[in-house]
Amino acid sequence: MKIDARNLSRVLADPGAWRILLLHGEDTGLIKERAQNAVIKIAGSADDPFRVAVLDRETHDKLMEEATALSLMGGRRVVRVRDASDALLKPLEAFLAQNSDTLVILEAPGLSSRSKLRGFLEKHPNCASIGCYPEEGRNLESSITRMLAEHNVRIDSDALHWLTSRLGADRAAARSEIEKLCLYAGDTGNLTLDDVRASIGDAGSVSLEDAAFAATEGNRIAADTALERALAEDTSPIAIARSFLGHLHRLRRVRAAMAAGVSRSEAVKALRPPVFFKRTASFNRALELWSLPALTKAVEETQALEYACKQTGSPDALLCRRYVSTLTARAAMQARR
Repeated sequence: MKIDARNLSRVLADPGAWRILLLHGEDTGLIKERAQNAVIKIAGSADDPFRVAVLDRETHDKLMEEATALSLMGGRRVVRVRDASDALLKPLEAFLAQNSDTLVILEAPGLSSRSKLRGFLEKHPNCASIGCYPEEGRNLESSITRMLAEHNVRIDSDALHWLTSRLGADRAAARSEIEKLCLYAGDTGNLTLDDVRASIGDAGSVSLEDAAFAATEGNRIAADTALERALAEDTSPIAIARSFLGHLHRLRRVRAAMAAGVSRSEAVKALRPPVFFKRTASFNRALELWSLPALTKAVEETQALEYACKQTGSPDALLCRRYVSTLTARAAMQARR
């Protein structure tokens, strides 16, 4: 069964209601987090040797053996399968045909919508298919607030807006920063903007943000350096495309407001989350170089980049490099004029 946003919290709260839980999408950190939470809910621990089995790509052939094994100490077993693919379709069909209370959790980053495995599980009433995609905007703010609340920590609204603009697309990296903030908050249980800036500093998605700002300013060396740093940190090319898309959307929003008669300063101030004060000069410089039609075209090209990166076997890193090169050259040409 394909799980939509309305039923997501209910399914994640009770993963034991299913026989197979498929976690797919581009956010590998979120996939791992949801898989681990589901394991703990069923087995009480993520590494119980009697109730939890973890299979990687090299041990996929043991799926049926582990899925049908009995728990020696009692309780329901969990089989966590990493790098799941269509090759597991037949053994999973055989597993579903048997009477077993084992929960099988499939971690399948980037699994295509045309996948036979995904199509089968989304139609089966005893299986749940959950998409795990990078969060942004209000969804990301809600997740940040929820993660802080787990530690009884509150955050001021301006600090939340600033933090949202700094955290990267990967859930694992975001949670790491949240845990650091909770330690920083200590017994006070409240985070101000100054607290967040002091704790986070230039962490999070700085590489992606540096690349996007440098590219729209026409700074080829800075854009290439930041992009290579992001790729070296195993940042998903899809996350790179979405980061650029978010930056271009914000520039376009300001340009559209200016075209409607709003002053540039007022249009920039109206952005939420606000532009970080250290980025204001760069943001304004980009506004001088990019017209509204040019930004509209750049947004369309970035959307095409994201789509291309999602195609199976695509040279996504190369596509990102070529895209950044083209975008930077366009800004540099306008600056020379």
